[in-house]
Order: sequence, then structure tokens, then C-alpha cells
Amino acid sequence: MREMLTGGELDVLTGDYLAELTMLILGRDRLKDPAAGYARTFLRQLEECLGLAHERGVRIVTNAGGLNPAGLADAVRRLADRLGIPVRVAHVAGDDLTAAHPGSLAAHAYLGGFGITECLRAGADVVVTGRVTDAALVTGPAAAHFGWSETEYDRLAGAVVAGHVLECGAQATGGNYAFFRDGDARRPGFPLAELHEDGSCVITKHPGTGGFVDVGTVTAQLLYETAGARYAGPDVTARLDTVRLSQDGPDRVRIEGVRGEAPPPTLKVGLNRLGGFRNEVVFVLTGLDIEAKAALVRDQLEPALAKVADVRWELVRTDRPDAPTEETASALLRLVVRDPDQGAVGRALSGAAVELALASYPGFHVLAPPGKGSPYGVFEDVYIPQGGVDHGGVDHVAVLHDGRRIPVPPAHDTAVVEAVPEPPLPEPPEPGPTRRAPLGLVAGARSGDKGGNANVGVWARTDDAWRWLAHELTADRFRELVPESRELTVVRHALPNLRALNFVVEGILGAGVAAQHRFDPQAKALGEWLRSRHLEIPEALL
Repeated sequence: MREMLTGGELDVLTGDYLAELTMLILGRDRLKDPAAGYARTFLRQLEECLGLAHERGVRIVTNAGGLNPAGLADAVRRLADRLGIPVRVAHVAGDDLTAAHPGSLAAHAYLGGFGITECLRAGADVVVTGRVTDAALVTGPAAAHFGWSETEYDRLAGAVVAGHVLECGAQATGGNYAFFRDGDARRPGFPLAELHEDGSCVITKHPGTGGFVDVGTVTAQLLYETAGARYAGPDVTARLDTVRLSQDGPDRVRIEGVRGEAPPPTLKVGLNRLGGFRNEVVFVLTGLDIEAKAALVRDQLEPALAKVADVRWELVRTDRPDAPTEETASALLRLVVRDPDQGAVGRALSGAAVELALASYPGFHVLAPPGKGSPYGVFEDVYIPQGGVDHGGVDHVAVLHDGRRIPVPPAHDTAVVEAVPEPPLPEPPEPGPTRRAPLGLVAGARSGDKGGNANVGVWARTDDAWRWLAHELTADRFRELVPESRELTVVRHALPNLRALNFVVEGILGAGVAAQHRFDPQAKALGEWLRSRHLEIPEALL
């Protein structure tokens, strides 16, 4: 926060503190303390930086309010009073629908940006929200600054795209980037957007900060956790297939041409609940007879696991023959158990596993002893009407610094989101010699999670590579390269303007990140695994 405030010009400082998993964690906090439920790290940062923001005239907009935006707004006021800094603090309410969803730890609608807009138009210096869309942290200030109306969809869509690029911080400036060796990614600075009245923008960063901004880093973030050409939100549906990117100088990428449409008639509501209890133990298998050792320990533990609801074994062959170190001679056998009853996955499992220490395969040891079983969460989403609370929707309200409550009406017009027709693809390249090589030599990828689904965005860096990629990497070829997706629904979306394909793999993450369904529970490295897979690539591209 200090770096952003002191590193260069800034009008509005935004901070995205929420994710599906964060809402679950805050829900558990609120069980222990009803006054909790917001991101306390924001307050710690603000104690150091509120004075700087006030001196520079920078407004702060954050969703750090989490489950308790009113509580965080009060805490900010107390902090400002203690520091002697005169700031006006407002907050946005109406997203909390937990009471309407019995059994959930947290149920929150994803609100749009116009509650933020009302707060800023009324003179707020700090605006605190709960669960708004990540992009709302940018659309709200943009609409306030430029005076946009609720139906200026192209402008709003441009701000949504800017917000999506900014929301994951350094992921737009070289962090987590497939081609990280193109620049210095050791300590990437945070990105900023220079927004224009027509909805276009330039993505850049403060002078002298690390990392780099180029068409590739922005493309990667645009594909992150999205799906098809229509990117729907409560204020506008942005058409990702209309986005045009161009390098506008060193560390400057211009985004223009974004078209917008009326938002959908429904709001997304994220539900977090406790799914039960899980436990895990990783057995280390060293040297010879790896498969037989794994079979032995599985047979020995079978009686203790007979009544457990969900049992998963995974043998990870990290071992090498004639290895120079014990670690590289070892494989890992991972056992994960889940059950509604903590006792079934707690002491019963830990006792059985530890009691094998002197009575199992040669070289028996584990990475860490199993614990008593920890609770895990389940995320799901449902949809409610855009209309107000009387119509089954939400009571979206801007609570101003002077206590006034300004109702924020639902979207003026709506349109059901439908898939766009398959866009025309470029002509495939002329046949020629090929070589078996990793996909990542000619394509980048960025992957992530949306509930139980994973998204993998893949893009080409040249027109010739795009001509090949668009025809080669079909949904069926994706299933071949990612075997665990073969029995799942894989949907491919083409975005020719970005030379990109976006794949949605339905159900690969089970009940979401908190359920820890797979080795990489948020699919963060799924794209890198895909890039490492070998296929026949034209030699002209290598």
C-alpha cells in the first residue's frame, strides 16, 4: 500500500481482499466473534498509510469488509480519530444473505459497483464493501469520476476489463507468468490502470518498480478465471472477444474496443458451508518395490478406513532408479480421507497409521503424523433475481459517511447471457515437418478455479502459432493431454482477438478449493502442466 501511494500518481487506491476461500475463513471467524468477519490486515496497512493517502488526496476503495463491512468502516473511523486524520468513511451493504440460506457459514451476493459510486459521489475518502465483484472496485470509481450512467455499457465494460486485469495484483506485472524469464520477475510491482472517459485504458505500473507489463502479461490475466466471450457481472456483460491489446511503450499496454451488453437478470450468490472433516497422511516409500510397498500399507489400513465416507489414495512417483540422494529415491503415497464425523477421520486414522511404524514396509516413515481431523468447507453458487429484496433480490445500499442510506437500484435493463456463436478461425498452417515437443514452447497458459470448475486459458504469441493452436488444441486434444479430464465436460471458447483459447473443465475441483479435492486444489498449476505436455508441433514454430 505504501509503495502504491508513494511510487507515483494515483487517484484511487483499490484493494481486493476476498476470494471464495477467504469468505469461508471469515465465516469461521464470525462464529467465534460476531464483531469479526473483516480482513484485519487492511487495518494494519491503513494505520501506516492513511495519513499518506490523505496528504495526497488519494481515495481508498476496498472489499476488505468481507462479512462485516459496517464493522470495518467503524474500525477505520476509530483508527482515523486516534491518528487525528479527518477522513469520511462510507460502506456498501446488502450483499449478506446468510439468514436466507440456513446451514451456510456465509452466503453473499456479488454486488456491482454503483454502491461504491454513490459513496464517492457523496464525498467519501474511504469506501468499504463486502462481497462485490472484483471488477466493481474499478467500475465504481470510474462511474463516479466520469459521471457514467447505468446503461453506458461499453464504457462500463471497459472498466470491468481494467478491473479484472488489476484484481490479482502482480499477476499483471510478471507474477505467475508463463514467460517470466522475459523480464525481471523477482519483485514485481503492482499494476495500475489509466482510465479514460470512453472506457479504454492503459495498464502500467509505477516507475522504478520491478516486473514488467506487456501484451502477454495482460493477456494472461484477462484469461484468468474467465470462460466464454461474455463475461457477465451485475452492472454489465463485457464482451471479451472485442478486447484489443497493443503495446503503448515500455511497461504500457493499451486496452480498447471493449463492447458491453446489458447485464444478466440474476445475481450470483456464493454459499460457503462446512462439508465435514478431512485428514491426510503422506507415506514415504524409498528404493525398490515401490508398488508393492504401497499395496502393503493400503491393505494394512483398509480395516480402519472401512466406514470412512471418502477415501482417496494417490501414489506420486517422484523416485528415480540408482538415485544419488535418499530423497530422489523416494515416492510419496498420499492418503486423504473425508467424513461428516470428525472421529472417523481423526483418532481412528491417526492411531492406525502411527501403529504401523514398526510393522509395515521397510523404511516406513511419514512426512508428518496425521492430526485429529480438520473441518473443510464447500463452496457452491446459486442465482437470485436482480430485482430488490421485495422481488427475491438484494437490498443494495450505500451507507454514507454522514449516516444517510442511499438505495442502489438493480440494473435498468437485463439480458439473458447466451453463448456467442463460434468465431471464425484463421486458416490452418500449411502441412510441414513436425517435432514432438512441449506445448509451452509455443503457447502460454494461466489457470485457476471457479467453485468446482477449473479454467485454463491458453494463448499464442504469434499469428503463425495461433493458426496452429486454434486447430490443434481442441477440447478432445485437451482431454488427451490432461487425462483426469477425460470423463469430465470440457468446454472450449475461442477468443481470436487475444489469439487465445479458454477451456472450462467442469467438476475437476470437486466441491471447491476448501474441500482439497485434488493435489492442486485451486488448479493454479494446471496450465503449467498442460504446457509441459508433448505433442507434434510444426518445426517452423520451434
